[in-house]
Amino acid sequence: MEPVQTHIDEPEKAVLVGVDLGLYDAEDSLDELEELARTAGAVVSARVIQKRDKPDTATYIGSGRIEEIKEYCENNEIDLLIFDCELTPSQQRNIENETDVRVIDRTMLILDIFASRARSGEGKIQVELAQLKYSLPRLGGKGAELSRLGGGIGTRGPGESKLESDRRHIRRRIQNLEESLADIAKRRVQLRHRREKDGVETIAIIGYTNAGKSTLMNTLTNAGVLAENKLFATLDPTSRALTLPDGREVMLIDTVGLIRRLPHHLVEAFKSTLEEAANATVILNVCDASDPHCGEHLDVTFNLLHALGCENKPIISVMNKCDIADNLFALPNIGKFCMISAKTGEGIAQLLATIQISLPPTRRKAEFLIPYSNGGLAAKIREDGVILQEEYREDGIYIKAVVNVILAEKNKEFII
Repeated sequence: MEPVQTHIDEPEKAVLVGVDLGLYDAEDSLDELEELARTAGAVVSARVIQKRDKPDTATYIGSGRIEEIKEYCENNEIDLLIFDCELTPSQQRNIENETDVRVIDRTMLILDIFASRARSGEGKIQVELAQLKYSLPRLGGKGAELSRLGGGIGTRGPGESKLESDRRHIRRRIQNLEESLADIAKRRVQLRHRREKDGVETIAIIGYTNAGKSTLMNTLTNAGVLAENKLFATLDPTSRALTLPDGREVMLIDTVGLIRRLPHHLVEAFKSTLEEAANATVILNVCDASDPHCGEHLDVTFNLLHALGCENKPIISVMNKCDIADNLFALPNIGKFCMISAKTGEGIAQLLATIQISLPPTRRKAEFLIPYSNGGLAAKIREDGVILQEEYREDGIYIKAVVNVILAEKNKEFII
C-alpha cells in the first residue's frame, strides 16, 4: 500500500480501495476517485488496488487485504474507506464491522458532492431524490451504525434523521420529490415551446466534469458562473443569451458535468436537465484537451448523447484548454471540432463561426432598395436585423443587412 503525499489541511483522512476486474483501467479510475475525494474535502492517505476475477460477495475484496487495510487504518487514524465501486448494503456493513472504519462507495461519494454543490431548488430536489433512492435498500439495521459512526463525507443532503426514518416515510418523501420534479419538467417543456414559438435556437453545453464548460459559458456570455478547478464545480443549469457575429441571438444552456460510471440514480434524477441537451438545436461537447484521457471522456459524453437520441443533431466537439495541452493528439472520428482555450479566448472566433454554420438557416444577408413610401419596412429591418450598410439614394433607401429569412422572402421584390 503506497502512501499518498498531501498538504491539504482537512480533518477526514481516507483510504481509497479499488478492485481490478479487467473491465477498465483501475489506476485511472482510482485517480478520478482521488480527485472526487479531494473535491469532497477528504485527505487521501493511501490507495490500494487488488486484482481479482470477481468481487468477494461478503467484503468485495479478499479477507487478507481487509486485514491489511484494518491494520493501516488503526496505525494511521483513518476516518474513512472509499471504495471505487457500488457496494451492496451487506458488503458495506461487513467491511465496517471488520475494520471499524466508516465505509462509503463511489456512488455515495458522488451523491455527497452533488448535495454540497446544489444551490437551486430544483438541484436540491434532484440530489435528495437520488440519495433517498440509493439509501432506501440500505436502511435495514443502520440506525445504530449511523449513530456510532457519526457525520462526515457521505452524510450530507437528506441527513441522518431522514435516513433513520422508516421506509414508509422515505417512500412518501420520494413520491413527493418525484411529483415536484414532474412539475418542474412540465415548466421546462412550456419554456421550451415558448422558445420554439419565438424562434429562439438553443445551444447546449455538455461534457465531462471539469472540462471548462463554466469558463466557456463565462467567456461567451459573461454569465458569471462559478468556475473552479474541482469536479462538479457547477451543478445547477444556467441559461444565457448569446449574440452570434451574424446578429442571430441564441440561448446558451450549461448542463451538469458527466463522469465515468455516473450513478444511475443521478442520471434518472437529472433527466429533465439532460433533456435540455436532447432538445437543443446544436450541442457543444466540451472536452479537456490537456487530459491524457480526453478520448475516453469524449466517449462518455457521446454515449450519453446516443442514449438521449441526439446522434442526428449537430454536435461540435470543443477541445478546450489547448493552451496547456502538451501534445495535440490524433483525434478520433468525432466530426466537427474546434480547438479552443476558454481561458485565453484562443479559437473562440472559429467556434462561433462553426456554431453559425451548424444552425438552420433562419437568417441571411440581403441588400434591399426600399421606396421611401415603404419606410415601415426599413424600420422593421433596423429593429429585427443587423444593419451592415445604409444609404439614402434618389430612388429609395439602400440597406445591406442580416435579416430573418421569412422577412426577406416576404419582401423579395425589394431585394437587389
